[in-house]
Amino acid sequence: MIVFENVSFSYDDQTPVVDNLSFSIGKGETVGLIGANGAGKSTIMKLLLGLLRGRGRILVDGLPVGKETLPRIRQKLGYVLQDSDNQMFMPTVYEDMIFGPRNYGLSKEEADRRVDGVLVRLGLESLKHRSNHKISGGEKRMAAIATILAMEPEAILMDEPSTALDPVNRRTVIRTINALPQTKLIASHDLDMILDTCSRVLLLSHGRLVADGSAEAILRDRELLEANRMELPFCLQGWHGRA
Repeated sequence: MIVFENVSFSYDDQTPVVDNLSFSIGKGETVGLIGANGAGKSTIMKLLLGLLRGRGRILVDGLPVGKETLPRIRQKLGYVLQDSDNQMFMPTVYEDMIFGPRNYGLSKEEADRRVDGVLVRLGLESLKHRSNHKISGGEKRMAAIATILAMEPEAILMDEPSTALDPVNRRTVIRTINALPQTKLIASHDLDMILDTCSRVLLLSHGRLVADGSAEAILRDRELLEANRMELPFCLQGWHGRA
């Protein structure tokens, strides 16, 4: 579904943020993208969406990411931003959810069916006509996910989906992620959430891929994580590790 072949990118034409990166993600996989601040996680998302242009080749469902293919690429990819306030820009949840499907040419009736179906699936019917400025942070995060699902993308990119959520809303987001059939690439510092949602992990350091394997194996490797400025997931640290 997603292929990076020898991809590099730098913001200043000197220091690479993504450095000769190659990996592939199959259809239906849920993959965690982890690394310390500055590892290149958000840059990878932006390269996939064509918001940044680097060297090398990126494919989405067999299509090379380029100027001519961007409209088709972006129909295949849904992007849940780290800050929901930057994603929810219409007055109400309903207006945000219907915007994408209508922009893709769906009739109002078909777009409404999609919106209602997603809201029912996520248990968010009560949010449909709520103002985006009058819902909680957790509700807004769920509404942002609903907005992406209404567009029925083939793959979903998520940037720090659990940030600033209370425990109840965080668990709701995890359940929602696990129920989605789409290919998912999730960038996060929340390694407990990655362990709960992802079967595979890509570990980045300074734009390079330093580990690619099962989430269980990589997230239990204290030496590997600490060498790359991270710690074991909280649930694996044990009593002495939490002190």
